[in-house]
Amino acid sequence: MDLRELVAAALLEDIGPRDVTAEATVPQGVWARATLLAKQDLVLAGLEAARLAFEMRVPDLAWQARVADGQRVANRDVIATLTGNARGLLSAERVALNFLQQASGVATLTRRFADAVAGTRARIRDTRKTLPLFRAQQKRAVILGGGEPHRSDLATGVLIKDNHIRIAGSAAEATRRAVAAQGQPVETEVERVDQIEGVIAAGAQMLLLDNFTPEQVRQAVALIAGRVPIEVSGGVTLASVRAYAEAGADYIAIGALTHSAPAADISLELEPL
Repeated sequence: MDLRELVAAALLEDIGPRDVTAEATVPQGVWARATLLAKQDLVLAGLEAARLAFEMRVPDLAWQARVADGQRVANRDVIATLTGNARGLLSAERVALNFLQQASGVATLTRRFADAVAGTRARIRDTRKTLPLFRAQQKRAVILGGGEPHRSDLATGVLIKDNHIRIAGSAAEATRRAVAAQGQPVETEVERVDQIEGVIAAGAQMLLLDNFTPEQVRQAVALIAGRVPIEVSGGVTLASVRAYAEAGADYIAIGALTHSAPAADISLELEPL
């Protein structure tokens, strides 16, 4: 689903057949001026989706963005100004803000993690723990916040996790099967240091250290000695991410970037013309 289709579906979900409140309170020909206003410091994302939502309800929309996606925005900064039919602006308001607040929340949280590991070699990654049908928008927000997207779907990368390993019998066996069957690089999750040598010998080209402590990561880094890149995941927080980065991780995967990012505080303020 492309962005235009996604926004159209979101508008249909939110408005239904008609906006009865706007129709009851606002005369049809009234125009308004609207301001999208940041109510906190944030990293902006989702601006194109917000614009599309307004355009689909206000064909004669006049839109002027004051900042661009990926920019840091301060509390009380104006993000964009809009002019158009008041009913249309009101009916698009919630959907536009939902896209903008959610994506900006992801970008803002990602930037906090990226800033926390600045000066190390570690890079912040997302996961597939995304809102259904919103993955492309969330992953774009991660990039805008200074992170790197992981695989976009199950077809674009081999990542062997605990349930694959249970069915295959061992991490090494699951890795051997994937290396033999797939032409793509294989990343394998390990939960213990004693799994590492067998997985590397089986052909894994990246290791995912799951729920390791920073000290265990340091031990694993010394054992692996640069033979394959190392990713860390599992309960990493803003308080602990620097310790994992300094332990030698190449990547740190954080599901919270997309499944738990607080929505950014952004408002739409209207005035009649």
